[in-house]
Amino acid sequence: MSTQTDLKNLTQPEFEELMASWGQAPFRARQVQKWLFKGVSDFEAMTDIGKDVRRLLTEKTFISHLPLLDRQKSLDGCEKFAFRLADGEVIESVLIPETDHYTLCLSSQAGCAQGCRFCLTARQGFRRNLTPAEIINQILAVRACLPDKQAITNLVFMGMGEPLANFAHLVKALTIILAPWGLNFSSRRVTVSTVGLAPLIPALGKAVRVNLAVSLNASNDELRRHLMPINEKYPLEQVLTACRAFPLPPHRRITFSYVLLRGINDQPAQARELARRLRGLRAKINLIAFNPHPDLPFQRPDPETVLAFQDILVQAHYTTLIRESRGTDIFAACGQLAGEATRRQEGIRCNRPGRSI
Repeated sequence: MSTQTDLKNLTQPEFEELMASWGQAPFRARQVQKWLFKGVSDFEAMTDIGKDVRRLLTEKTFISHLPLLDRQKSLDGCEKFAFRLADGEVIESVLIPETDHYTLCLSSQAGCAQGCRFCLTARQGFRRNLTPAEIINQILAVRACLPDKQAITNLVFMGMGEPLANFAHLVKALTIILAPWGLNFSSRRVTVSTVGLAPLIPALGKAVRVNLAVSLNASNDELRRHLMPINEKYPLEQVLTACRAFPLPPHRRITFSYVLLRGINDQPAQARELARRLRGLRAKINLIAFNPHPDLPFQRPDPETVLAFQDILVQAHYTTLIRESRGTDIFAACGQLAGEATRRQEGIRCNRPGRSI
């Protein structure tokens, strides 16, 4: 078992402490991190670091990366990236092109333990948590594949896994993602989605400042328990009480996601019940018509049903958006990630000359 330290798992204070333990000045850590988060993976390319320090880093640390197994492009421009982890597990990330920027959907676990019946990832079961470095490396790997002058500005933790079930690693990754010495993302452009691990919802807001999205998918406990086993442990009112305790910055709202399943949770009475449930919360609602897959026993509601559901919520004075499903033809849409890419022996080169993953 390697005793070397993966530098992308370290916050700046941790890296400074490590350098100090080797008798090195703490500012050396800051120098190295500038290179790391530019995507440099070779100590010899860090030209402002002395040879002795580079030799020490090579002996005691390493710079991890994610080999790319597969890259698929949807007809609507979304791209799905499959990465192989060091132990052979596979995770997926989805790049979503917007008008003037890109949003990257990140995975936080290999597989998922939550068992939501409408989610393909759940059929894998839980494999393991991702390290902070494995979370961050998804961003760096996809960024390296973008054309010059195009940037990822928005991050959503809505890929494989339940982010709050990997709380410690998630918070460390977010700390690095948001820090000026790290990836320097705006907190307004980072969203963490959860199925509703109630005690960890306010804890997340106290640890880092990010946007919160909560997957509801039902307006009462009986139906939600049928669709989402987590409701047995954390019923709706407990989840919503935790949301009220989430330290929400001014002018921000919690997003409540609702996957509409034909004939199951898409009726007008259920929309009215949902509106009552959310009363008093600074909320906006994202409606997602179910993205079908042959292995899942649900159907997508017709557009008229979705619009009628939305209209009831709008009349109740909630900002309610119908979220367009992107990447369905390559199974990259919400609930479709399953890590099914062929496990190739060699990584696939990006389109940018001289860069490979």
